[in-house]
Amino acid sequence: MGQIYLVRHGQASFGSVNYDQLSALGAEQARLLGQWFAQSRQQFHRVVTGDLARHKQTADACISQLPEGRLAQADWHTDPGFNEYDHHEVMVRHRPDFEDREAVKRFLASSPNAKRAFQEIFEAAMARWMSGRHDDDYCEPWPVFRARCVEALQRLLESADKSQSIVVFTSGGTIATLCQHVLGLTDKQVADLNWTLVNSAVTKFLYRSGGGPSGRVTLSYLNNYAHLELFGQPHTITYR
Repeated sequence: MGQIYLVRHGQASFGSVNYDQLSALGAEQARLLGQWFAQSRQQFHRVVTGDLARHKQTADACISQLPEGRLAQADWHTDPGFNEYDHHEVMVRHRPDFEDREAVKRFLASSPNAKRAFQEIFEAAMARWMSGRHDDDYCEPWPVFRARCVEALQRLLESADKSQSIVVFTSGGTIATLCQHVLGLTDKQVADLNWTLVNSAVTKFLYRSGGGPSGRVTLSYLNNYAHLELFGQPHTITYR
């Protein structure tokens, strides 16, 4: 039986000009994950990333903590099918005024609970995106994003040997969507799950029969961040 470890990237640079960079804490989260993999004697046959900077930075920081021999024969591969949806587009289609970064800052500064207020707006933006009533407004509508994620998983399975251990560095929306595919979740459950995924947490799938079209994929565990609880302090557990 093969294993696929889906790793959500470390904390990115929310609120900065370029979100697609790990924060200092995000890099530390990834290193802690690598130390956890090392202590558990985890070996990977393949390392896959989306093509976003935060995916590759998380992979580099994590894998740097593993003994060199563990990855001597590992195959590294980039697949943009594991990229996240466009958060910015999803938000501004719901709140066009948020196209202006200063407007977002003013909104957050004026809110008694800025994180909660932002989450409520983003939940509404996600609901609009996933409703199917506004697909023409988006470069990548929800059904297209969902199909892209599933196709990326299928490509990975079809190219995998029957007993490989594969680690994929990706994003929360992608992981939640793949869980929908495996578990048969509703769209609402995907959106809810997305909010609960911790930066650098691991979701593990098991696969059989080489992962071809007739292969079977099951969930082993979801959103495991034991490495942060074991090695870190409470402040290392983040969701954005």
